[in-house]
Amino acid sequence: MPELPEVETFVRRLQTASGATITAAEVLDAKLRLDADELAGAEISSIERRGKNIVFDLGTTGHLVIHLRMSGRLRLERSDDEVPYTRLILRLDSGASIYFVNPRRLGTAILCRDRFGDALGVEPMSSAFTQDALAKLASASRAPIKHVLMDQRRIAGIGNIYAAESLWQAGIDPRRLANSLGESEFAALHGSLITVLSEAIDQLGTTLGSSVSDYRPSSEETGSFQNKLFVYGREGEDCSRCGTTIERTVQQGRSTCYCPSCQH
Repeated sequence: MPELPEVETFVRRLQTASGATITAAEVLDAKLRLDADELAGAEISSIERRGKNIVFDLGTTGHLVIHLRMSGRLRLERSDDEVPYTRLILRLDSGASIYFVNPRRLGTAILCRDRFGDALGVEPMSSAFTQDALAKLASASRAPIKHVLMDQRRIAGIGNIYAAESLWQAGIDPRRLANSLGESEFAALHGSLITVLSEAIDQLGTTLGSSVSDYRPSSEETGSFQNKLFVYGREGEDCSRCGTTIERTVQQGRSTCYCPSCQH
């Protein structure tokens, strides 16, 4: 958390900064290991999402790549509560500023001189992510299908929430070995991934708490996809599709909630 929909929400709201020049950078956390002088004077050619990363194309200066990790967010405005947790400020010639708020200090900001993103997998919201592409990358793996969906080297951007929800929508047990899925199951899973991610983007992501560390698209808003979660965080509740009690298991150290009856 944040995952693809939350990162995409931040990126879309930063688009007004495209074309601006960074007049000054204030690095407020030495853990970021950024040289403010290297950023000053750089023009922001574009701001894009690659997986869970926010990528600022700074032309000949390189790419400023920010990964939000558990609690980070990028803002054009910040609340008073966020001021103590602001780790980086980019001052722009437009008069605006971009604030990297990072309460748990787990987020990263790296200036890459070379091209970024080659090590990441296919973007699930791109035209390259077809049913055949999903089947090809998953069929070669004996790992559980949920592990494959969350492997950033295969598919970029999907995390725990949206993997669990997509597998429920498709009726697939998250523990199933990826290479055991058939053509119809890959078709269902591909469709559910696109549907779940698209709806989550439309709902401005998922907000699960009210602390300063919890995701919010802005200081005044919450996402609303949490109101459409069918299995994530619903251990012990009745499955809305079949009425069976939702169960929880642990995969790769993370909780996975699923319906033992209608996910096969």
